Amino acid sequence: MSPNDPPSSSIVDVQPLGMPWESLDPFLFCVHHDDAYPPGNGRYGPDSALLAGRQIGSDFSRKNGWSMYHGQQVPGFPAHPHRGFETVTIVRKGRIDHSDSLGAGARFGGGDVQWLTAGKGIVHAEMFPLLHTEKPNSLELFQIWLNLPADSKMVDPHFTMFWSQDIPRHRFVDQLGRATGVVVIAGELPLAANANLTKPLAPPPDSWASRQHADVAIWTLRMEPGAQWVLPAATGNGTRRKLYFFAGTQITIDAQAIPVGSSIEVRAGANIVLINGDETAEVLMLQGRPIGESVAQYGPFVMNTEQELRQAFEDYRRTEFGGWPWPDPAPVHGDEGGRFARHADGRTEQYPSLE
Repeated sequence: MSPNDPPSSSIVDVQPLGMPWESLDPFLFCVHHDDAYPPGNGRYGPDSALLAGRQIGSDFSRKNGWSMYHGQQVPGFPAHPHRGFETVTIVRKGRIDHSDSLGAGARFGGGDVQWLTAGKGIVHAEMFPLLHTEKPNSLELFQIWLNLPADSKMVDPHFTMFWSQDIPRHRFVDQLGRATGVVVIAGELPLAANANLTKPLAPPPDSWASRQHADVAIWTLRMEPGAQWVLPAATGNGTRRKLYFFAGTQITIDAQAIPVGSSIEVRAGANIVLINGDETAEVLMLQGRPIGESVAQYGPFVMNTEQELRQAFEDYRRTEFGGWPWPDPAPVHGDEGGRFARHADGRTEQYPSLE
């Protein structure tokens, strides 16, 4: 299918999922980590014998169903800089320990979301501590990079926590009693014809998603076997929408059977009937109106011009975006599985474990 297909088709394009998942403006990047970590060694990492044969420091091997990523002893991503965009991290299983150059720290997971505006520059670490020593440590997350428009690229960095218990979740049941669950991380979702829309949690103030005309939405769908659900049309002019079908067997759209492991761009202005196959299906949906500006990107910096990109590297070399106030580049926040956030302004949020 292509953008030139007749308007009667809801599908614009279907592609296999790669690594990372291909995204559309205003999104820059999307990755799904699903790691079946073993029991921890009491120091938040796997037993040293299990590290044999891995390229420690850059292990994306998925050997035995998991990777160390850039972690040396604890899996994860030790201190690294960002400028010019946002990260949205959705942790469905397990825990992430966040630490940053502002002195803020957090432990979150079990359905929590962290929305981090890098703005003019931040350094942060995202570590995956193996807290359980007597049983496996499952970790599943999405990390999504959302671009910032030129007038917001140099705002002050900021992070917001969306705690699992506060995130809107809705269950829709079709005529045969089969359910589709929708988790609304961003973007309003109609609950029924002529009904009020959901009110999602507010994104950070400088986010592209905070501008109503941007029509940004981030939803996850879970469809029971055989379930049918109508994905409601977006209302924004020029909005684009992509579905990432990452678990199940197949879904059908416009009589086209689409296999699991596919990304599907669909026409955002259409009501789209999704019909699931014979296994539970899971889909991530990203939508938004394109920012439509030039993108100059190198690694962790995303600007509009090559000159701005060079300036970002120079600023980082000169300032380290405020330096690193933690005792090592891969901090872990202790043994407790509870969830918390200590913000740079001293505000603290504390919640019990949901797992």
